[in-house]
Amino acid sequence: MKDNLKITEVTELDELAKSQVLNLWNAEYPEKLSYKSSEEFDDYMKNLTSLKHLLLTDKENLILGWAFSFERENEKWFAIILSEKIKGQGFGRKMLDKLKQSENVLNGWVIDHNNDKKKNGEAYLSPLKFYEKCGFEILTKERLEVEKISAVKIKWINKKH
Repeated sequence: MKDNLKITEVTELDELAKSQVLNLWNAEYPEKLSYKSSEEFDDYMKNLTSLKHLLLTDKENLILGWAFSFERENEKWFAIILSEKIKGQGFGRKMLDKLKQSENVLNGWVIDHNNDKKKNGEAYLSPLKFYEKCGFEILTKERLEVEKISAVKIKWINKKH
C-alpha cells in the first residue's frame, strides 16, 4: 500500500474530496468533534483564510490523509487527519514536512489525553508524542477548554530562518 500513495496540494476541495475529508474527520477525530452535515462542515471551512490542503490518496484516489493550514488571528494554524489504516507508517510526518516547507511557523491544538471516544467506540489516542518527535513545542500554559475539546497548544518554528 505504501508505494501507491501520493500527496497532492490543492487550494480548494471539490465536492468528492470534501465528502471524503468529512468522512475521514468524523471517523478519526473524537465523536464530539464530528460534523452532522456537509453544510455544518462547510460553515467551519469558510471561516478559515489562506487555506492550503494536502491530500494523501491511493491509486483509486481515495483520500487516506488530509492536512491543511490556514490563518487565524494573524497566526498560521494546521490540522492533520490520517486514516487508522495507515497510521504509524510515516505518512503523517511526510505530510507535516510538506506543510513545513512553505511555512515558518505552525500552530495547532492537540488533545493531550485519551479520554475521548471515536465514532466507532474506540479510544481516541492523543497524538502529542508524535508532534513532539516532529519538532513541535508544547505550550502547556495555553489551553483550549470548551465543551467539545480539551487541548494544549503546540507550535513549530522554522529555526533555519
